[in-house]
Amino acid sequence: MLKAGLIGCGNISGAYLRNKDAFRHLRVVKCASRRYESARAAAERFGLQAVTADELFRDPELDLILNLTTPDAHTEIALRALDAGKHVYSEKPFSITREDGRKILRLAAEKGLRVGCAPDTFLGGGHQTCRKLIDSGAAGKIAGGCAVMAYRGPESWHPNSGFYYQKGGGPLMDMGPYYITAMVNLLGPVKRVAGFGGRAVDLRLGRDANLGKTYPVEVDTHVAAVLEFVSGAVVNLTMSFDVFQLSEQMRNCIELWGLDGALRTPDPNTFDGEIRFANDATGSGWETPENTFLYNDNMRLIGLADMAAGIELGRPHRCSGELAYHVTDVMCSILEACETRQVVTLESTCARPAPLREGLAPGELD
Repeated sequence: MLKAGLIGCGNISGAYLRNKDAFRHLRVVKCASRRYESARAAAERFGLQAVTADELFRDPELDLILNLTTPDAHTEIALRALDAGKHVYSEKPFSITREDGRKILRLAAEKGLRVGCAPDTFLGGGHQTCRKLIDSGAAGKIAGGCAVMAYRGPESWHPNSGFYYQKGGGPLMDMGPYYITAMVNLLGPVKRVAGFGGRAVDLRLGRDANLGKTYPVEVDTHVAAVLEFVSGAVVNLTMSFDVFQLSEQMRNCIELWGLDGALRTPDPNTFDGEIRFANDATGSGWETPENTFLYNDNMRLIGLADMAAGIELGRPHRCSGELAYHVTDVMCSILEACETRQVVTLESTCARPAPLREGLAPGELD
């Protein structure tokens, strides 16, 4: 069993720590944060030991660092963990530039260490069911599709949402990793992209919990892109913080279309959810296929646990640095296409992550 230390005890940390004892290959035992009070609160709540960041990186007991800092700090923390001789797994995005992503991969290779990155939602039962349908050929060759995430922005619910509108934020860098990773899992790597972007306003006004606060907007808050996959599929992607409301049918989904069938996935930000599928065999049109896979609750941490299992068993881990870098390359290429009004060819590629098998017991990944 490998032991991990967490750095960054902010809004997302609770979702990870609720699963800290769920997998037999991993235990999260210590935590640190920019504010020691946050680390101490997390430690008391989840039964961890609070330490300083320096103590976390120096600790010989820890094999892995779970990096839950804000996006602008992901690269710095990942490099520091690798320099300390520890494997590192980061919350998405992997990095906010291609150059930073390459630095992480290069240092990991030099040190003989592993890097991984969220999202790991594609390992949930809903998305693994979709993977099974695609791999079985039930929809035929996928020709195209659409992926949509659009709402009014995070300032209504996030207590410190200003960073969403700074460099490294915006709807594409924030939510794009879920949708793009889910599609790479289903369709394979992306070949080239085109895109357009804009923003509704230059100053966002806080709502609800953030009423009275203002946030300068430094990034595009509405992005529309076209992704051409190596497989030949062409998918429209819309990511927006500028939309009042979507219809129920369009809300937070990926829909893929083939000559022989069509598939609508659950929300890529979740592990389960309704799957809709139609082909000649369903007869009456859209139906809900049976989900026979494990991990349908909010299982954030499964990606880190799978990396720990991969280290112990000597196999590739599914939420790999190469996958995360490719997703970062896709997003950076979309933003470049928005700026230049040119089609951008991806410089990277990656393998599709291995699917999970049916019949696993809780805590198992192999």
